[in-house]
Amino acid sequence: MEGICGIKGDRMIKKWYRVQKLKAIFILALAVVFTNAVVSYSNTVKLIHNQQWVIYSYKVVTQLESIKSTLKDTETAQRNYLITADVDDLKIYIAANQQTNKNIQIIRKLTADNHQKQQWISLLEPKITNRLKMLQQEISLRQNQGFEAVRQRILSDKDKQSSKEIQQLIHDSLEVEQNLLQQGMQQAEASSQKAIVTFFIAAVVDLVLVALLYDLLWRYIRQLQQTELALRQSENRLRAMIDAEPECIKLIARDGTLLEINAEGLAMMEVESADVLIGKAIDDLIVPEYRAAFADLHKNVCQGNKGTLEFEILGFKGTRRYMETHAVPLRNESDGTFIHLALMRDITQQKQAEQKIREQGLLLDVSSDAILVRNIHNQILFWNQGAQRLYGWKTAEVVGKNVLQLLYKDISPQLEDAYLRVMNTGEWRGELHQLTREGKVIIVESRWILIRDDNGQPKSILSVNTEITQQKQLEAQLLRSQRLESIGTLASGIVHDLNNILSPILMSVQLLQKKLPDSQSQQILQTLENNVKRGANLLKQVLSFARGIEGKQTIVQIQPLMVEIEQIITQTFPKSIICQADIPKNLWYVRGDATQIHQVLINLVVNARDAMPNGGILRIAAENLVIGEHSTQINIDAKVGSYIAIVVTDTGMGMPPAVQQRIFEPFFTTKEIGKGTGLGLSTALGIIKNHGGFVNVYSQVGRGTQFTVYLPASTSKDTHLLSPELESVIGDS
Repeated sequence: MEGICGIKGDRMIKKWYRVQKLKAIFILALAVVFTNAVVSYSNTVKLIHNQQWVIYSYKVVTQLESIKSTLKDTETAQRNYLITADVDDLKIYIAANQQTNKNIQIIRKLTADNHQKQQWISLLEPKITNRLKMLQQEISLRQNQGFEAVRQRILSDKDKQSSKEIQQLIHDSLEVEQNLLQQGMQQAEASSQKAIVTFFIAAVVDLVLVALLYDLLWRYIRQLQQTELALRQSENRLRAMIDAEPECIKLIARDGTLLEINAEGLAMMEVESADVLIGKAIDDLIVPEYRAAFADLHKNVCQGNKGTLEFEILGFKGTRRYMETHAVPLRNESDGTFIHLALMRDITQQKQAEQKIREQGLLLDVSSDAILVRNIHNQILFWNQGAQRLYGWKTAEVVGKNVLQLLYKDISPQLEDAYLRVMNTGEWRGELHQLTREGKVIIVESRWILIRDDNGQPKSILSVNTEITQQKQLEAQLLRSQRLESIGTLASGIVHDLNNILSPILMSVQLLQKKLPDSQSQQILQTLENNVKRGANLLKQVLSFARGIEGKQTIVQIQPLMVEIEQIITQTFPKSIICQADIPKNLWYVRGDATQIHQVLINLVVNARDAMPNGGILRIAAENLVIGEHSTQINIDAKVGSYIAIVVTDTGMGMPPAVQQRIFEPFFTTKEIGKGTGLGLSTALGIIKNHGGFVNVYSQVGRGTQFTVYLPASTSKDTHLLSPELESVIGDS
């Protein structure tokens, strides 16, 4: 519950941070928009001011040019009139004169706020006025005295000087105003470009902010939609799962009234609608003798604890059912209290079956075989006393557990075939490898029978298992002994015939060596002789295996032989092989042939060396032990009595089971061609059996091999039977 509260707290914190983030982005967006508005307003005002300035300068320039033009038109019309005395020219002059005065008045108004320009106009206006007066005087003179009277005046320097001063003054002012107009236009253009750039930058920033804000809002809205959709889907799935559940699910309030129930629960209560049960006390359906226990369970669950209870209910149609409820507390988020969530299943048939099995179990416990019953889900329902003795588990430890996980390492094809056959045909017989409580693998002869319910549906499987482990081991040893005996008989006949073939060949080679003295012939004949002798030695080994090894029997001390083997390993084997020896000095004596026993030990350590091409640990050990009745039942060659056990262990490549079954067969070898005859272990086994002993082999692929040779200890202590070598060793010790 604490974990759930922690998760909810994290969600609330994340939601708060998300809201604060949105607020911050809104404030930032408003600040940026306000800043853009202020900048845009400032740029707009400046642009308007520049434009007004440009318009003003343009009007001043226009009026100056107009004054200059009208003044020139006035002088031109006056000159034409003076020359021609044409009335039309006089009218033009009068109109131009009036226009000049108007232009002066206009420019005075335009520059009313400009003190500097007013000073300039004050300088220009008198000159123009004087000039216009001079022109008017010339006209009056022309009208009164004629052209000749004004000609000298027109040509006078004073007249020209007055006109030039006015023109120069207007020209200078016009040039200044044009420069100001040019500067104003440049500033207006710069302000316009700046305003445009600022506008675009602001627009881009606004668009980015709008896009970011839109993305965040869209994500937030989409997350809300997904959350809402997930909640709806979760609610629908939960409702579908609850209704599809084949067991009764109830939600019980703290006051014991029913809040929710699924479809299976309605069927168990034998009602069609939940309205009949919702809001009613749940105790009404419970058999009276179980109501107190259920009330205690409900109280415990409402305190936040789990619980389980078996009880009986009475349906609306009078059907009694055994129910098993698993109750868990469910936190109410509104006030933090707990309500009761109950998962109940009908165990009526299970109870009836258990009762029947208990009754039958009293009869089955007298059987010496292991008898067990499991349901079709492989859960153990019954486990008799014979099963307890065979497997080691008590009944209380296994009932309800999966039999496949309990008795088998893995699910083999044979086991799957057995299950399918018993389900299809109703029975199965065969042999199985099973595990005991100690992990020991045993072989059982198993008989399975399918038990069906009243409707003919599979209900459970009855298994009767009889251990045949020792029987199978004895059968395997007997078959191996018979096979070796048959091979020995066959090999004896073959060796006899081959010896008859090799003897003349060897005699012929020896005669040819005397008759052919040259070195080349001698070399060829020597090679032939060596190969014939090698074949004869090989046949001798086969014959020794076939007939059984015979030799001079003496009292042999094993400890010196093993010390010698240890020295051979240390001095001749590769340095990558580490020898570990555990050779007690108080080993018993053995009656036998020391040379043959030495041959057995050499064969075993050489095989161990070959099994470790990359190095490893080679351990040789020996101990005194007494074999009892149980061991004689496991090994057909073992007898009750005292033995010396010689153990040769390597950490080499190991052997698979298929190879282990054949290692003592003559001519069987896993070595490469030319590196082994396949007679080493078979000869060693013949020597061991000839001494009344036996051998056990244990090997795992990749983990090494262990040979244990058991030789009967001698009860005779006559030292005169010891071999001369051993007598000297004992004397030295």
